[in-house]
Amino acid sequence: MMNKKLLKNKNYMLLVIGNFVSLMGSNIQQFVLSLYVFDLTGSTTLFASMLAISILPRILLSPIAGVFGDWFDKKKSIIILDFTNVFILLGFAVYLFFYNELPLGLIYLMVILLEITEIFFHSSMSVVLPSVVKKEEYLEANSLRTMLVSFGQLMAPIFGALIYGAFGLLIAIFVNLLSFFLSAISEMFIKVPKTESENNTRSLAGFKKDFLSGLKIIKNSKPIRTIISIAVVINFSVAPLFSVGLIFLVREVLGQSDIRLGLLQTILSASMIAGPILLTKKLKKMRLGDVLIKGFIALGFLVMLIAYSVHPSIFTLNDGFVSYLYLLFICFLIGVVVTGVNISVSTLLQKTVPLEFMGRTSTVLGLFTVIAIPIGQMIFGYLYDIINPGYVFLINGLIVLLTVLIYYQRMHHIEDKNKENIKQKLNERSVLANEV
Repeated sequence: MMNKKLLKNKNYMLLVIGNFVSLMGSNIQQFVLSLYVFDLTGSTTLFASMLAISILPRILLSPIAGVFGDWFDKKKSIIILDFTNVFILLGFAVYLFFYNELPLGLIYLMVILLEITEIFFHSSMSVVLPSVVKKEEYLEANSLRTMLVSFGQLMAPIFGALIYGAFGLLIAIFVNLLSFFLSAISEMFIKVPKTESENNTRSLAGFKKDFLSGLKIIKNSKPIRTIISIAVVINFSVAPLFSVGLIFLVREVLGQSDIRLGLLQTILSASMIAGPILLTKKLKKMRLGDVLIKGFIALGFLVMLIAYSVHPSIFTLNDGFVSYLYLLFICFLIGVVVTGVNISVSTLLQKTVPLEFMGRTSTVLGLFTVIAIPIGQMIFGYLYDIINPGYVFLINGLIVLLTVLIYYQRMHHIEDKNKENIKQKLNERSVLANEV
């Protein structure tokens, strides 16, 4: 049962509903763009390359966004960034209205511009959520937000297909534009406490000092270093499973239709809605470090169980359909476990990092995980081409289990250091930071 006080928290509810609306609009537009690019060029590879290029702004701008996210008024920042997205989308909508076509180059530009605003928005948003709820409500707050985001991911392709089929790309852009506008309006009514870092000197020297202090807080905090290290390894291993492995397995190995591939994606989204419902009560009773250990062990074994889908004992039954049903069940369980782990990591980060450093820390975490994903996709994508995919799934699972073994002690004691410990260490080293 969700905390009634949390549901009555006006600031939190305005925040998550506004965030849900804007994410829904973005997911609809992204889905429609994939259809539009395919109709325009006949190549889904070009759309995949566009998504890959959008990673570049995150790599280049994340360190800057982290500091600026901590510097400025968080409420004003997220409102301005949402309105910035409104004007960006309006410009492209006007062009599309007059010329009836959006060239591939302009689509690339639109995706990159929206990615840039998203980087800065995420930096500020990472501070806003823990600012408007109590510490003991972090886990439930993250659970409800995760559930709404997952619901949006589940419904976006359905709405996107309907909108594109009936009206085309222009209306999809207007839907996204409207979603950002409504999100900005809702954020105007949120009360967000200011953090200490908003009073810092805003200069090149001040940026350098705060950037270095952000790196120091990561360096001096074993829990944060542990979270980042684990996130990098898991994203390197597990992210390619969802983006490459399952698609390859369903379409090329099991020979299933695109509709059944779409059903698999729906099952994954549904599992991420079910995850918070099924796990929140249990997560509240457990130490977050123990949640990570048990979650990653379960994830490792579940990923390895996918390998059984290509075993001759079920692979040959009913033209691969039995293997497909088995895969649906395993993927549902994986989605539930991954959702629980993600909620725990978000909660742990919020409990560990002082609010004035949250922007820098969250963007560094996002930067490293983003870098790890394409590297894993290239390596594991190559492995799918040269060896039995069952062996690749076993390797994926073993990497996760090996990560648990390496970081077991750190994860078990991950909550021993709190914000006060980190701030004390940072203050002890402030003289050194000034000298640098």
